[in-house]
Amino acid sequence: MNFKFVGEITDPIHKNIKFTQIEKELIDTPIFQRLRRIRQLAGAHLVYPGALHSRFEHSLGSMFLAGLSGQTLYSKDYITDMDVIQKLRIAALLHDVGHGPFSHLFEEVSKNGVKFSHESFGQKIITNTIISDIIEKNGYDSKEIASISFGKHKMNFLNEIISGGLSVDLMDYLPRDSYFSGTEYGKIDYHRIINSLEVSSHNNLGINKSSLYSYESMLISRYQMFKAVYFHKSVRSGEVMLVHSMKIQNDDLNLTPPNSLEDFFVLHDEMVLEKLSRLSNHSQANGVGSNVGVKLAKDYQNRNLLKCVYEFFLLSSQRNKNKAPSTASETAIEKGNIDGIEMFDDQIIKLTKIVEEHRKSGYPIFLDVSRAPSIPLAPKKREVTSIMIIDKKSEYEKSFDQIPLINAISGYLDMIRIYTTRDNRQFFENVFDSHFN
Repeated sequence: MNFKFVGEITDPIHKNIKFTQIEKELIDTPIFQRLRRIRQLAGAHLVYPGALHSRFEHSLGSMFLAGLSGQTLYSKDYITDMDVIQKLRIAALLHDVGHGPFSHLFEEVSKNGVKFSHESFGQKIITNTIISDIIEKNGYDSKEIASISFGKHKMNFLNEIISGGLSVDLMDYLPRDSYFSGTEYGKIDYHRIINSLEVSSHNNLGINKSSLYSYESMLISRYQMFKAVYFHKSVRSGEVMLVHSMKIQNDDLNLTPPNSLEDFFVLHDEMVLEKLSRLSNHSQANGVGSNVGVKLAKDYQNRNLLKCVYEFFLLSSQRNKNKAPSTASETAIEKGNIDGIEMFDDQIIKLTKIVEEHRKSGYPIFLDVSRAPSIPLAPKKREVTSIMIIDKKSEYEKSFDQIPLINAISGYLDMIRIYTTRDNRQFFENVFDSHFN
């Protein structure tokens, strides 16, 4: 490679991660070092004690895999400039730099209708801070780096290396989250997938047919990680407590959206949790007192978790909602899918009404609704329904309908849960039994 490595970091997933001079300068900034204090999985350590890893090491791992991906495409002449590999590595290194405390949970909290987005803040950080100065000083364009990091580059396959179903983000966080949580679901053959990467005539990322089974296995691993780790009911209990504590106290603490990048950079998991558990006043917010927000934070610290009193799951093939069925069998499947989605939406309406009525009466009760795509979204957030298969003689899109195992899990993991305190558990179990049984 034309660029020179100046050091290496020992990593439990990828063993040795080498870095270049520009990467060292970026890693050594306080902005990037802050990621050490942002856990990769906000509440998972309450169930899986080893899951204390951070966005910092995930970013390093993503950079490493982006380099491998770039080298594969360079060896196949899809990339002809070695500088593109360096750009990919920097973009992967910085793709999570805009995350707030508790990662994605921070984005569930808004104020006056203003939402926080780690992508938009990440773009500001890459193009308007010392990060930009370092990138520009070393001869690269910070705006171009940001465009690759957040799926806006004109060469779409570069975007797809960073995010999507063949992304280095996915190929790092699955084995990393699995390793630190102590589970076995996230073991994937990412070396085989990366070595088989190809680029279509329309500049889309694809794979050689020989690694289709490895790709299939990776998506199944992701599905299993969502069900066993990310959506574990006790993991979500802790995360619900954090989200509602932040929502209740946001007016007093001005957490999100941050007023400036400077205000944002001081925020991290432990600092925010300490603030949430110390605020003392009796103002009313969201129908409950701020003291409830404090109690939620303190109980989270002490692992006195809320209890699940009702849950409803649906795997819905929402990706097919705009596709006209071509057979009687598909018509029946699609009708069942639509019926399931309508039932899910009806459940939300009914449960929201029950929860709001009891919260107005002073009960600590919380609704948790999650809708996660079981197949990673493409860089521009569109749903993915196929994989590009590319070899020496041909290229074609293989629909997930033609891959039975992937087709079986394609769609959305829709989940509704109701949580309350231990003291109110029996009362609310009876309430929901009477409504839904």
